[in-house]
Amino acid sequence: MKNIKIGLFGFGCVGQGLYETLNNSKNFSGEIKKICIKNPDKARRLDPKLFTTQAASLLNDPEIDVIVELIDDADAALEIVTKALENGKSVVTANKKMVAEHLSELVNLQASTGQALLYEGAVCGSIPIIRTLEEYFGHEPLNEVKGIFNGSTNYILTKVFEENLSYEAALLQAQALGFAESDPTLDVKGFDAKYKLSILLTHAFGIHVAPNRIVNLGIDHLKASDLEYAREKRLSIKLIAQAKRIEDTVYAFVMPQFIKSDHTLTSVKNEFNAVIINGEFCDDQLFIGKGAGSLPTGAAVLSDISALSYNYRYEYKKHYNLGKLPFSNDSLLEVYVSFENPHEINLEDFESIQHKYFSFDHSYVIGKMCINNLLDEKWLNNPKNNIVLCAIGTENILGSLCVKGLNAEIEELKRGQQLLQKIIV
Repeated sequence: MKNIKIGLFGFGCVGQGLYETLNNSKNFSGEIKKICIKNPDKARRLDPKLFTTQAASLLNDPEIDVIVELIDDADAALEIVTKALENGKSVVTANKKMVAEHLSELVNLQASTGQALLYEGAVCGSIPIIRTLEEYFGHEPLNEVKGIFNGSTNYILTKVFEENLSYEAALLQAQALGFAESDPTLDVKGFDAKYKLSILLTHAFGIHVAPNRIVNLGIDHLKASDLEYAREKRLSIKLIAQAKRIEDTVYAFVMPQFIKSDHTLTSVKNEFNAVIINGEFCDDQLFIGKGAGSLPTGAAVLSDISALSYNYRYEYKKHYNLGKLPFSNDSLLEVYVSFENPHEINLEDFESIQHKYFSFDHSYVIGKMCINNLLDEKWLNNPKNNIVLCAIGTENILGSLCVKGLNAEIEELKRGQQLLQKIIV
């Protein structure tokens, strides 16, 4: 193992976690030579000589072998990563938004420069899921990858169901513990999990799918009535990222799902993440680990740095061998949609209705809807529609083509809506 000199960008939660894990590792030969930060006036416990605000002093230093990028700004991160690779340096990053939105060009950049970019810390914290997909499952056809990809929302939902906390109280608790940001939008609306899912689509199925093509529905519109419904049915709710291959087409989305009490993911609590992989030969494989926190993510970053000392790089086997698999949103899902006022949902977006319920404090419809419809702004994180939850059962991706048109049952439901609206008026 060669001694690695590291240039680090960012010294926030993950950067400090990397510093702690690196300096307490018993089997790693390397050191941080310089740390580039934005605010030089911020008090830090390390020697001030270790810090700089000049990015070029790291990117152009011939003694630095590896650039580690751990900043929040995805655009600035892309500039750093691009320049580092072009300067002949390998790179480690944990910026899932940057990787997800630019993975195709980053793969090409690695090929043209001959340098490696590793990003295990960008997906599911301490779970080594990318390297597992690359190495162990590199040649096995996969049927499905799904799980809990966001520790913040899992912590919130655990507290809501196990301690009967309100969503607002659980969110404040998660923020106080450092599991959620002061602005929790990326977590609670499902964007964070979507970026991670987008990255895993490349390593699991060999396809690059831009995040804006993937539906993400969050947990921030959950109502007390939705939680009560779940409890009555002896269910919990988890924010699930899911990708499934049906024949030769891949479907993917992020949204809250009802989980049965005997399901494996029910026992995954607090800030823990979980990934379930289903392969043609291996059947189900379960991976569980902490998905949020300074040290777990810092350890994942250190693992990538260590791998570079052995000249490890992603080979993107599935991409080069199976890259022609199409991605589609043209499939039916079985969904639960709750709402307060009948006019707030468009029943024409349903292909069929399995169940409906109307009352003054809780109304919902369970039916089949096309994934494509959920990309429309009237559904995608629209507070007027409250929340869309995948319906009960594991076979929620039906793989059948969407066909527009109302059936007689939906016409009946529309009449019920109109009647209830008259009563309310």
